[in-house]
Amino acid sequence: MAAFDFAPLIVLLPFTSFFVAVAAAIWRPNILPKGGALPGIAATAGSLLVSLWVAVEVLGGGRTAETVYVWSTGVGDAPELVFSLLLDPLSALMLLIVSLVATLVHVFSLGYMNDEDETGLPRYYAGLGLFTASMLGFVVAGNLLMAFIFFELVGLCSYLLIGFWFREAGPPSAAKKAFLVTRFGDYFFLVGVAGVFATFGSAAFAGPESFPAVAEAALTGEASVRTFGFGTQTWFSVLGFLILGGVVGKSAQYPLHTWLPDAMEGPTPVSALIHAATMVAAGVYLIARIYGFYALLPTVLAAIALVGGFTALFAATMGLVKREIKQVLAYSTISQYGYMMLGLGAGGYVAATFHLMTHAFFKALLFLGAGSVIIAMHHNEDMWDMGGLRKRMPVTYVTFLAGSLALAGIVPFAGFWSKDEVLYEALVHGLGGSPILLAAYGMGLVAVLFTGFYTFRMVLLTFHGDPRTELARNPHGVGWNVKAPLVVLGVLATTAGFLNMVPVHELLGFPPEYLHDWLAHDGGRSAFAGLTSEHYGELLHDWAGYSTVELSAILPGLVSLGLALLGAGGAYALYAGDDPEEHTEKLGAAKTVLYNNYYQDEYQVWLTDSVVKPLSRTMDTFDQGVVDGTVNTVSSVSLFSGRRLRRIQTGVVSNYAVLLTLGLTALVLVVGVLGGWFA
Repeated sequence: MAAFDFAPLIVLLPFTSFFVAVAAAIWRPNILPKGGALPGIAATAGSLLVSLWVAVEVLGGGRTAETVYVWSTGVGDAPELVFSLLLDPLSALMLLIVSLVATLVHVFSLGYMNDEDETGLPRYYAGLGLFTASMLGFVVAGNLLMAFIFFELVGLCSYLLIGFWFREAGPPSAAKKAFLVTRFGDYFFLVGVAGVFATFGSAAFAGPESFPAVAEAALTGEASVRTFGFGTQTWFSVLGFLILGGVVGKSAQYPLHTWLPDAMEGPTPVSALIHAATMVAAGVYLIARIYGFYALLPTVLAAIALVGGFTALFAATMGLVKREIKQVLAYSTISQYGYMMLGLGAGGYVAATFHLMTHAFFKALLFLGAGSVIIAMHHNEDMWDMGGLRKRMPVTYVTFLAGSLALAGIVPFAGFWSKDEVLYEALVHGLGGSPILLAAYGMGLVAVLFTGFYTFRMVLLTFHGDPRTELARNPHGVGWNVKAPLVVLGVLATTAGFLNMVPVHELLGFPPEYLHDWLAHDGGRSAFAGLTSEHYGELLHDWAGYSTVELSAILPGLVSLGLALLGAGGAYALYAGDDPEEHTEKLGAAKTVLYNNYYQDEYQVWLTDSVVKPLSRTMDTFDQGVVDGTVNTVSSVSLFSGRRLRRIQTGVVSNYAVLLTLGLTALVLVVGVLGGWFA
């Protein structure tokens, strides 16, 4: 019996835990122990086991793209709408990431959401179950329509979980902001989905009839598609930018990134799930999933790289001055997903996927580690009130330090290998003839310096020095359900980079580049030939014009490592001593600007009040005064004429005979007079 036969369980098990928790919340809120955590743990652990089974089958060369349910068979020219599963190396890898992180988050929640006064736990675990199921459904989606549906479900779940503590002032506002900002991007995505159907007649990801394959054939003249009056390349680029709108919103890239820091109002385990494996990861995964389409679009790829590089640097600057530990991690997430976008735009499909994997492990670790600190500090998140926790929380400290070293890009931790490969791809393709990629590479390189600084500033303020408050001197203890997920993720943050050690492989000839090999082959099945890193490399060379130069990976890796160590050393010089706050205050006006996030929220409010609202009022006035006025005038004339003409409709035949005779007589007289004039 094949693992693929049981693949739907990967999604259905968390859905089942969602329904169980909802039923318990409605009928018997106290019937489930721990508020419903145990069914959630069992369901996500089951998804993890089936995902492992699927990954083993994929490793052996197995692939599948099969229809699960036919939604609409299509009528006339209308396309068929189906729910389908696509299981290949990329989706198998992402299934392992999502199911593992979700399982650990459920276990961690046992220790985090255990306040005796906590209410609504079945609602919390129902949200976690639906969130996990939605992301897993998105990962295995075999076509763009199904992906869009689960993409929206992920957004809904983030709204519900960010606003979990809805009785407080902050969470509901943060939830609405996240929902509305990401929906703005999703409007473009929806139009893009409709455009793909209208252009190609299909939205499938795999096979000869898939839209990336048809797009490739159309550009070579082997297939014809609708382009609605545009050039083929131009129209495909329009579709690529439309889909990119949804990606920018979900993955919190500039300028639609402002929702993510506010999302810290939700429970910390939810933050770990959002940042590491679900909501924010969805956008980057979508580009990787349809990379065969984007590899045909050099203009869109350049924009992706530029947005990614700028976001990586822009967000890193704001992390330099934050006081709350989760705020530092939030801007770190925006920055790290910027690196992934930079990798994808630079032609580094494997590098970006690699960083997506390592980031999931070390960012989940850092958020859960922050959650452990927050428990110990009685839910105080201000790093100025911490200090000295290293000796009081040794397990949390050691694992958090492993995650921090990975985030900063310090060898040999996981983040060094993946971030360095992203930068290397941007450099070699940039030197191959793209100044935009070189500019994006430069921004990413400067962001390495800032990342090392804010990461170790966070570590030093939280764990080193003397305790600065009574809470830090006597922290609350944490249990095994908090420590165990940290240990698992700590091991992964330390070792996961060995899957693809490009510089070491180049220097020594070993170890193998496992991830490159994993993503490079189609399992001998022609239907999946377009879903490999080898094929994407060919497309990038042929269509995007990406050329590379011969350049050793050792020197660029040493440069990025040196910058990371320089940033970490700068943080140590400033924040290892007493009174760390004074060093941040010395930044003066720059600190104020950075702490207020370049006043982006204020700017958006001004834009709404000063531009959008007056424009809306003007359009409303035009609509009511001109459009409605014209329509109402025409209708009034019609109604008035109708009422007058209706009076001659008496129903008396003799009256109609008289009117007919008079009309005929008038017509004869008019014709006679006109004939005399023209004679």
